[in-house]
Amino acid sequence: MSDVNIELHHSSRSNRENQDLLDRLRKIEGQVRGLQRMIEESRYCVDILTQVAAVKAGLNKVGLALIESHTRGCVSSAIKLDQGEPAVQELMDVLSKFVK
Repeated sequence: MSDVNIELHHSSRSNRENQDLLDRLRKIEGQVRGLQRMIEESRYCVDILTQVAAVKAGLNKVGLALIESHTRGCVSSAIKLDQGEPAVQELMDVLSKFVK
């Protein structure tokens, strides 16, 4: 668990940003269902792999949007409140997980 003040964990995303993320995730969900169908139908491997790449790219976009929001909101606020070091460490920890 991070030492960052609990008040800094409140989301700084707008309702619109949340809706955009949900829309992206619903699209990804549809793509995953499509992948399941493709495998059930024994579709051509290259077509399936292309769709897997599209799902991965979609998830990366969601992740990057969340990282940006967290950095601009939570990390920025923590720095202004002189709590930047734990917030930056938390960001670095999550980035290291994200890029694996």
